[in-house]
Amino acid sequence: MSSEDVKCSSKTKPLHFLLIPLMQQGHMIPMIDLARLLAAHDALVTFATTPVNLNRIRPIVDQAAASSLPIRFVELRFPVVDVGLPEGCESVDLLPSMDLILPFLNALSLLRDPLEAYLCIPDKDGWPKPACLISDNFQHWTVDVAQSLNIPRLIFHGPSCFLIFCDLLINRHRAELEAAVAAASDGFTMLQGLPHPIRISKHEVITLSPSDPDKSKYMETIRSAEEFADGVLVNSFMELEPWYFERYRKEKSKPVWPIGPLSLYKEELDVKAARGRASSIDNNILFQWLDRQEIGSVVLVSFGSIICNTMAQLIELGLGLEASGRPFIWVVKEVVDKKVPGAEEWVTEFEKRVERRGMIIRGWAPQAVILGHVAVGGFVTHCGWNSILEALTMGVVMATWPHIYDQFLNERLVVEVLKSGVAVGIEPTDYLDVENRNEAEVKVRREEVERVVENLMGGGEAGEERRKRARELGKQARAAMEVGGSSWKGLQDVINYVSEHQRKYQEANISC
Repeated sequence: MSSEDVKCSSKTKPLHFLLIPLMQQGHMIPMIDLARLLAAHDALVTFATTPVNLNRIRPIVDQAAASSLPIRFVELRFPVVDVGLPEGCESVDLLPSMDLILPFLNALSLLRDPLEAYLCIPDKDGWPKPACLISDNFQHWTVDVAQSLNIPRLIFHGPSCFLIFCDLLINRHRAELEAAVAAASDGFTMLQGLPHPIRISKHEVITLSPSDPDKSKYMETIRSAEEFADGVLVNSFMELEPWYFERYRKEKSKPVWPIGPLSLYKEELDVKAARGRASSIDNNILFQWLDRQEIGSVVLVSFGSIICNTMAQLIELGLGLEASGRPFIWVVKEVVDKKVPGAEEWVTEFEKRVERRGMIIRGWAPQAVILGHVAVGGFVTHCGWNSILEALTMGVVMATWPHIYDQFLNERLVVEVLKSGVAVGIEPTDYLDVENRNEAEVKVRREEVERVVENLMGGGEAGEERRKRARELGKQARAAMEVGGSSWKGLQDVINYVSEHQRKYQEANISC
C-alpha cells in the first residue's frame, strides 16, 4: 500500500501509537525521535519506559509538554532488584558489569505486567486504545501484548538494513562460517550472498550467532518474535542501502519501511542538544569555541555511552590528538564513570596543555549538534549506528574505531560500501570485559592516532573524494526526510497501514 492509497483521518480520529523502546541510549534516542515525529503527524503517542530512563530524557518530556505535542511518557516499574540486578540499573550503560547484560535482557519481560496494568486504567483524557504497538526488536514479550489488544505489532530496528541482512546470513550459515574462519590463516572469511565483498571474523560469527547456549536461546527468542511482527521500521533511508532493503523485504515477505535518519527530526537547538540526556557542557561555551574555529577544521572524538577505554589507551589517544596539530573536541566519559583510576587527574593536566586548540567534554555531549556545526570536518567514532547516521546526515567523514558487536560490520559499511570513512585498523576484541582486561592494553598508539587524523582531515585526492561522497550522502539523507522523500513516504505508509488495519477492525465490529 502506498502513501497515496489511504489517507489517515487523524484530525477527526487520531491514531494512538504505543512505543516500547529498549533501555539503552543507542536504542532510546531514535525511538524518542520517532515518538515526536509521529506526534507531529497528528498521531497520539504513548512512550513507555522506566523511571530512571524517563528522568534522563526530562528535557524532552518538558519540551513535548510545552509544545503541546500529544505524547504521554509513562513510567513502568522495572523490578531489577528482584532478579539480582543492582538498584537503579535500568539501562545497559548503567550496568556495573557487562556480565549482567544477559540477565538484564531476560528481565525485560517483567515490564509486561506494569504495562498491562496501565492499559487497564480508564483514560481520563478520552484517548482511544492503542491502534498499534511499536517495540524495539529486543522487547520480544510485546508480541503477547499486541495480540491481547488485537492490534498490529511493528518492530523497530535501530541498526542499518546492511547489518540486519548480514545478521540473517550469518545465522543461516553459522556452521560453515565457523569452519571457514577457523581454517583461515588470518581468521577472516567472505560473507557470501552480498553485492559487496564483505569479510567477517570469528568475532562477528560468535556475536551475531552465539555458541553460548543461554545467549543463543535468547537470540532465537528475538528472531522468533520478529517473525510474528506485522512489519519492520528501520532507522535508515532507501538511497543509502537500496539493495539491502529490497533483499530484506523479500526475505521477510512483510512490509519493511525506511523512516530515517530520525536524528534529522526538526526541533529547537537546546532540545536537540539534550537528545538522550542533558549535555555535560554549557552549550554557549561549546558553540563560542566552535565559532572561533575555521570551517571544516575540527575533529570530534566520541565513543558512545558504554565504551570504556583503558587509562593507557586514553593517554595514547590524547597524545595523538595533541600531536596532530588539529583542533579537536574529545568526549571522555571515563572520567565521569570513575571506572578508570587516574583518568580525571591526567585529563585535567592534558586539558591545560591543549586549552587553546582542544576541548574536553566530560560525560554526555550534544553530538548531533556538534556534527552539524560548520567547523567540524571529521569524526573519530566507535561506529554505533546512531553516530554513523548523525555524521552521514551532516556530510562529515569518519575515522572508524569499532569496539564491540555490530560496530565492526558498521565499519565495513562506512569504509568499503559507502566509502565515506577511513579505518583506524582495530582488531576485534571484547572492550566490555572491564573486570578482566589489561589496564596497560593499547589498541592504537599515538603515532597511529596522529596518522589517522591526518588521513581523515587531509588525505590528498582520496580524502577529497571521501568528503565529496560524504556531502552527497548528507544531501540524500536530508532529502529522504523531507516531504515527498523516501523516508517521509515510509512513515506515511506506516500510518496508513495502521489506519487501514483499524478501519477493517471497526468494520468487522470486533469488540475487546
